[in-house]
Amino acid sequence: MMSLCLSAGTVSVTLFLHSFTLAWMHSVEKIRWEEQWKIEGNVLQLTHASVRGSGAGMEPPPDAIFKEGAWHYSPHVPPLQTLRLSHSSFTQEYELCFDGRCTPLNDFFLTLPEIDTIVLEACER
Repeated sequence: MMSLCLSAGTVSVTLFLHSFTLAWMHSVEKIRWEEQWKIEGNVLQLTHASVRGSGAGMEPPPDAIFKEGAWHYSPHVPPLQTLRLSHSSFTQEYELCFDGRCTPLNDFFLTLPEIDTIVLEACER
């Protein structure tokens, strides 16, 4: 069964998911950004993205459609083996959303004093 593996430092967490949403707040504009991902085989495939506004470095692409208060579009990104997310104490942290709720990524690593990078990847467990 394919799953999503999260790792930070020496700690790993496995979540049994087929898809998830990665969400964060833009550091300057304070606007929410969301990406929907699917786990396909041993890769992560970005399928859809939305952003609730535009501004500093976050202009929606020309094919984006504005509906329900956000710009929606299909990113043209090849499948990824790993997704590395940097954490800064100056911004809100990333959230992982699935099963109808969103959880800050750091909450999966409560045993670590400080996290700089969290790695997401498809894995078989």
